[in-house]
Order: sequence, then structure tokens, then C-alpha cells
Amino acid sequence: MTKADIVNEISRSTGIEKAAVLVTLEKFMEVVKDSMADGNNVYLRGFGSFVLKTRREKTARNISKNTTIRIPEHKVPAFKPSKIFLEQVK
Repeated sequence: MTKADIVNEISRSTGIEKAAVLVTLEKFMEVVKDSMADGNNVYLRGFGSFVLKTRREKTARNISKNTTIRIPEHKVPAFKPSKIFLEQVK
């Protein structure tokens, strides 16, 4: 399902214009991204959590140059579905 499909479905089921739904959806994604960029997690009760996970520092190899490089500790975004979400998907 694409963002356009989501907008169409919400518009169809609620009767709200597609343009208004698109603006709302875009703003929701912007708020989630900005919050996570600031280091905050986003919790949506009954749906799931957008969390930041910390990856430890590690050593990797560049096979073509036969050298090792150090990858510093960094954060990656992740989604953790709620128990209700998981039960519905199963």
C-alpha cells in the first residue's frame, strides 16, 4: 500500500477531501521525523512505537581495498508494533 492508497482510503471512508488528508498525513510524518531527529521516541497507543536504537561501534572491511574501517556508534530508527497490532496481523 502506498501513501496515495492510504490517502484515497482515508478520504473515501471519512468523506474528507484528498488534499486535506494528504496535508495531514504529510504533517504527521514530518512531526515523527523531527521528533526522532531530536532524539525522542514516538508512542502511538494501540499501534506501535517509533524508537531510536543505538548501534555499537564496529570494525568493517573494505574488500576491494583490503582495508579495515571503523564504523562509529550511531542511532537508527525502528518501528516496534504494539501487542494489539501484532495480534491483528497474525
